[in-house]
Amino acid sequence: MTAPGGAPVPQEPELAPSAVTIPSGRAVDSWPHPAQAPQLSRARAQEPADWDAIVLSSFGGPEGQDDVIPFLRNVTRGRGIPDDRLEAVAGHYRANGGVSPINAQNRALLGALEQELRERGIDTPITWANRNWEPYVADVLQSLHDQGSRRVLVLATSAFSGYSSCRQYREDWGVALEQTGLGEQMVVGKIRQYFDMAGFLEPFVDGLREALLQRAERGPLRILFAAHSVPDTDALAAGPETMREGFATGSAYADQLLAASRKVMERTRARLQDEGLSLPESLSWDLVFQSRSGPPSMPWLEPDINDAVEQAADDGAGSVIVVPIGFVSDHMEVLWDLDTEARETAQERGLGFARTPTPGTHPAFVSGLADLIEQRMAGRSGEPRSSACSDGTWFDDCPADCCVKILRGSTEPRPTIAQRPEGEPIPVGLDETGQVVRA
Repeated sequence: MTAPGGAPVPQEPELAPSAVTIPSGRAVDSWPHPAQAPQLSRARAQEPADWDAIVLSSFGGPEGQDDVIPFLRNVTRGRGIPDDRLEAVAGHYRANGGVSPINAQNRALLGALEQELRERGIDTPITWANRNWEPYVADVLQSLHDQGSRRVLVLATSAFSGYSSCRQYREDWGVALEQTGLGEQMVVGKIRQYFDMAGFLEPFVDGLREALLQRAERGPLRILFAAHSVPDTDALAAGPETMREGFATGSAYADQLLAASRKVMERTRARLQDEGLSLPESLSWDLVFQSRSGPPSMPWLEPDINDAVEQAADDGAGSVIVVPIGFVSDHMEVLWDLDTEARETAQERGLGFARTPTPGTHPAFVSGLADLIEQRMAGRSGEPRSSACSDGTWFDDCPADCCVKILRGSTEPRPTIAQRPEGEPIPVGLDETGQVVRA
């Protein structure tokens, strides 16, 4: 094939197929699966304790055009990616003024959560820290220490299990303890993953209900629950090793996404029925993925959302509704990969397109996060731990083999990280030279 003028058109490299099987959402009947019951009998909840500070821990993002490349260097540190390749991704941020929406979202969530805690009579200081941009985790940790805090409770802005979405947050704080030399003076605890928290799911129910009501007369619908793709190696390493045979997909990350998506569908259908409305039993929905990167030879979770939109058109759908189930707020991946690229794909195929909101500062989400905090605090009597998807919640204290990182180009996990002998265990990570950092 050639472009106008005879120049050859570059062909897209064929992507390696994923080894992770993503069944129809209806094939995952419950979370957890019965085969996991023996492993899930272990104690999940740590005893409530006193905490000096609470930290909302997030990914971070640039605040202006001059920040974009330095931010992307932080994100890709250690991979040797030149700036000219980073500029391809930088364009997404530059189209938004060089500002990631995640920062404003986090500030708003921080304010809403602080207000909710104060209304409950909890006056513990709450602040914010980022992995890849200011305010950095180590700086926040040092500042808290200087202010007299010795016990810090961390709430990550990520709901699902996996290396990047859970374990790496633990490592962020373990490395910060090492960098600051505060490992013997401070204890950091992390709140569990909350994919099955009713307050996380409720905003998606509200958004999907609204989108369905608006598009009910536009012909056959396809609902796509979207989440960030990850390499197969990371997906298959998500969750404790002793549980992995029980995952329908082979991955805690993918199973949790399916369970949450299925529960949102169930609750949306029930909500509409209570209002005297109904959805066809044949209404189709799928779990899809977005934002993959890396070499085409490396398999990542699929199907890609754009392929799924194309398939919906081929199947005769008139509209697609995208539910960003994998995100708690409007990251750049939401604004670009969904609101820009997926929308353009739908428009090219003549499909109606709607993207439902992320939880953001939805009152149910804020209240649910406050419940998670209160459940970890001594002397409080808040809502008991509960799961909307099963009879048990995820771990407070993850096993050492949970969500290990598989180094690129290797089939072996990164070295097992020692845990702190006292206080709450925090798996830490590798430094820029690949050496194990121990707190």
